[in-house]
Amino acid sequence: MANNNKNIKDKKPKFSPYWIYGIILSLFLVFTLFNNSGLESGNSTNPTQFFKFVQDGDVDKVEIVNRRLAKVYLTREAAQKEIHKKTKSTSFIPSSTAAPNYKFEFGELEIFQNRLNEIIEQNDLELEPVYVTEENHLADFLIGILPFVLLIGVWIFIMRRMSGGAGGGAGGQIFNIGKSKAKLFDQNTEVKTSFKDVAGLEGAKEEVQEIVDFLKYPEKYTTLGGKIPKGALLVGPPGTGKTLLAKAVAGEAKVPFFSLSGSDFVEMFVGVGASRVRDLFKQAKEKSPSIIFIDEIDAIGRARGKNAMSGSNDERENTLNQLLTEMDGFGTNTNVIVMAATNRADILDKALMRAGRFDRQIFVDLPDVRERKEIFEVHLRPLKKTKDLDTDFLSKQTPGFSGADIANVCNEAALIAARNGKKEVDRQDFLDAVDRIIGGLEKKNKIITPGEKRAVAFHEAGHAVVSWMLEHAAPLIKVTIVPRGRSLGAAWYLPEERLIVRPEQMLDEMCATMGGRAAEKVIFDNISTGALSDLEKVTKQARAMVTIYGLSDKIGNLTYYDSTGQSEYGFTKPYSEKTAELIDKEISDIIEEQYQRAIKILEKNKDKLTELAEVLLEKEVIFKDNLEKIFGKRPFENAEKTEEVEENKTKEKTEE
Repeated sequence: MANNNKNIKDKKPKFSPYWIYGIILSLFLVFTLFNNSGLESGNSTNPTQFFKFVQDGDVDKVEIVNRRLAKVYLTREAAQKEIHKKTKSTSFIPSSTAAPNYKFEFGELEIFQNRLNEIIEQNDLELEPVYVTEENHLADFLIGILPFVLLIGVWIFIMRRMSGGAGGGAGGQIFNIGKSKAKLFDQNTEVKTSFKDVAGLEGAKEEVQEIVDFLKYPEKYTTLGGKIPKGALLVGPPGTGKTLLAKAVAGEAKVPFFSLSGSDFVEMFVGVGASRVRDLFKQAKEKSPSIIFIDEIDAIGRARGKNAMSGSNDERENTLNQLLTEMDGFGTNTNVIVMAATNRADILDKALMRAGRFDRQIFVDLPDVRERKEIFEVHLRPLKKTKDLDTDFLSKQTPGFSGADIANVCNEAALIAARNGKKEVDRQDFLDAVDRIIGGLEKKNKIITPGEKRAVAFHEAGHAVVSWMLEHAAPLIKVTIVPRGRSLGAAWYLPEERLIVRPEQMLDEMCATMGGRAAEKVIFDNISTGALSDLEKVTKQARAMVTIYGLSDKIGNLTYYDSTGQSEYGFTKPYSEKTAELIDKEISDIIEEQYQRAIKILEKNKDKLTELAEVLLEKEVIFKDNLEKIFGKRPFENAEKTEEVEENKTKEKTEE
């Protein structure tokens, strides 16, 4: 019963100040209605009928009100006539004065007067119009103060909204624009992501797990006099799992977790960013121990003073200054740990990167082959796949792929399998998904002339032949002349995952890349625009050899690479015009040397190149087996396998 009574009480309408506004408006309407009732009393007529009543002698008095309205009073004898019996007062308010029998509005007063005087003279009547000015003082007063009432009402409404009153959310009021937009995750919020969902990234995951342990068991680390770190910065290429790691921290940590983006601090109003930073840390300190995660911190953490056009009082710099103060300044709280993620650590302010603010920089790199296998196993869980699916094979087929790319491969494979009506996702679906992501969608209906198709076939066959004949070139997987995306043909290779690259390896790769244009020159004695992407690739490689890695004998052991990223803000080059000419000539010489080298290789194997191109024209897609039939086994593979076996034997002996 108590609960029922409570529910009944809860269902009762709550008092609202809007009721008062409604009552005032209703009273205003009632007063206006009743005060205008005098004007509304009497039956309506028109000037023509009125003039007829005057001629008949039925009119006793005429009142002209405010020069626009005529009130007609009949004589007693006329009021008894059948035609006038219905003319009774319709006023709601009792009045001491008699109500008019008729009323009507006329147009021009002078015309009305002249017509009335004419009828009076013709009929020798004793009727004199009475001119009256009526005023509704209450209505005039209410109408006069109505604009002020509306202004005051609007002002009260806005002030209630600004102060967070009824009808407004926490982030929607004007005064709440300086409030933090951080989303809070705590033990009451269900976050399904855990460290089990983060495959690979063992080093980064270990560091992040330790941060969670700091907050869960601080005594374990502080008993020896140590201090809990104030910040950890996740740095790495896009798609490597930085935000995923933060989600795992939110799922694993049993402490409040505030998550927001760096762009949430940016606003068009002055001082809003700094205000939001203050409010964020205030909330975090109230719920300490806690974690703050700022994604894409480079939105506010960019180095100060680098943009000369913005002036010294830049809003973003003010926000950064406030963040620096909150992280390590007077009155900071050590029980709040700040985590941040960025893929542009080179442009962050040095004051933000120093120890005491971000004590740890956790580098989240692209996964290697072992880590890619673990990532595949995570993303393959929800898929209906074949039992014999080899994750080792998939991880080897995706060099350079990030965690986000692998997730996309698994999703794309499932879509391809569903498109083909399969019940399970098999190995071929994953290979097609990799091709789809790297090369783009197949365009089999693209119109290509036979001459163009033949040129594309020899171009791609040239890549395949040169890469097959060079020791350090990447092994071929497949070649196709089916158009994909913006390309008319493509060749897929499986590059070796090297940590360091030697000059001969780079030169062999450049030579294999120039094999397409070299094949056009050898077969057709002509070249085309189809080698655009190849030229772009080799130019970048040659420029990197000369200006970045110091692999050119003519330039020497010099590099013009700026790891801080500040050179992009300048308009000058770090070398003279004479050196620029030397660099350009060296780049051109390197590319031309590899081009001539590719031509020599193809001229020696012209018959095999033609045979391979004919097979490619027939089948449109060729694989490694087709090259082995024409060229035999690749001689460098045996040497590579021998080296791998010897390395494995050495490792086994060391372990024993």
